[in-house]
Amino acid sequence: MKKLAIIPARGGSKRIPRKNIKLFLGKPIISYSVEAAISSGLFDEVMVSTEDHEIAEIAKQYGAKVPFFRSIKNSSDTATTIDVIAEVTEEYRQLGREFEYTCCIYSCAPFVTKEVLKKSFCKLEVEKLDCIFPLTKYGHPIQRALKINAKGYIEMVEPQNMQIRTQDFEPSYHDLGQFYFFKTIEVISNNQLWTTNTGYLELADLESHDIDTEYDWEIAEFKFKYLQKNQ
Repeated sequence: MKKLAIIPARGGSKRIPRKNIKLFLGKPIISYSVEAAISSGLFDEVMVSTEDHEIAEIAKQYGAKVPFFRSIKNSSDTATTIDVIAEVTEEYRQLGREFEYTCCIYSCAPFVTKEVLKKSFCKLEVEKLDCIFPLTKYGHPIQRALKINAKGYIEMVEPQNMQIRTQDFEPSYHDLGQFYFFKTIEVISNNQLWTTNTGYLELADLESHDIDTEYDWEIAEFKFKYLQKNQ
């Protein structure tokens, strides 16, 4: 039962230049994903998919493999995660290697831990799922979302929910954008990251942070230090 960890890391990040190798509390942020995957002991290979030689060298310093470089086509702003997974899977197939399970771990996910990866794979197997990924609850009911109308006034997205108490709404969740662990054949054949037979691992909001801006970066470092101090 072969398992592959893919860490996508293209060099052309726009909002935070060189984001994938920017120092996060003194280490390239990609190193956290690489180290979590390796230390979990789950994977037969931990690889980084990149077109960038500097990213490749740093990834290898932390123990990842870079057996081939990503194509120009799948290094563009419009390339999707599933495009990258499909390309990597095919490249390995041409090398005579196939993997029953794949875990796509994002390169800017320093909160990913070996424990969470292990729990996810255990649940994936025991519950016979196609895919599993971490999520968390929205901090406020999305059923009470507001919008600004064409006249510049506030109105509810769903006006019928105006008189319903917030505690009476069904909880809603969002993807944490950390990783997807899946049966390779299911994702490749369906050409999408998850299917209707997908499970989840619920994490606290403190255990993740989406990093898109320099401000996000500073908040993520603060949260990470807090977690390390209070574990």
